[in-house]
Amino acid sequence: MPETPTIDLTQLDFTKPVATHAQIYTRLLQAGRFALLDGVARFSTEEPVSIGFKEIRADDWWCTDHVPGRPLFPGVLMIEAGAQLASWDYLMRHSEQRGFLGFGGLNETRFRGQVEPGDRLVFVARELRVRKTMFIYAVKGFVENSLVFETEVIGVAL
Repeated sequence: MPETPTIDLTQLDFTKPVATHAQIYTRLLQAGRFALLDGVARFSTEEPVSIGFKEIRADDWWCTDHVPGRPLFPGVLMIEAGAQLASWDYLMRHSEQRGFLGFGGLNETRFRGQVEPGDRLVFVARELRVRKTMFIYAVKGFVENSLVFETEVIGVAL
């Protein structure tokens, strides 16, 4: 059975993010259409979890072509946005880290639902393991409280 989050994500205030889009991308190097996160709704130094979000809009750049007449947010972009949240969280927790963070791989990736314009895709990123040049985060994506994807993101410090 699909997992539900331990936090009721519908109770978070997305109108007052702890980090805005602009603040996120002062730390991350993605830009333009690939700066995918709209904000971070929750960050705490007491537990290794961040919650970020993306508003899925009908005028997003991918809508026309994926899939014509019935736009679905591409799974690869779900993973990329989740990896961006994991990278932002990693940088916030490990201030000694400088330089570029790259994508090292994925483990246990599954898609469990569709994401369409009008949805708010909420990402939960939990730090699992950190080494000097590598980190692994469990990342899950939810629409309302329904799980739509899950994966483990491997990041590398370059």
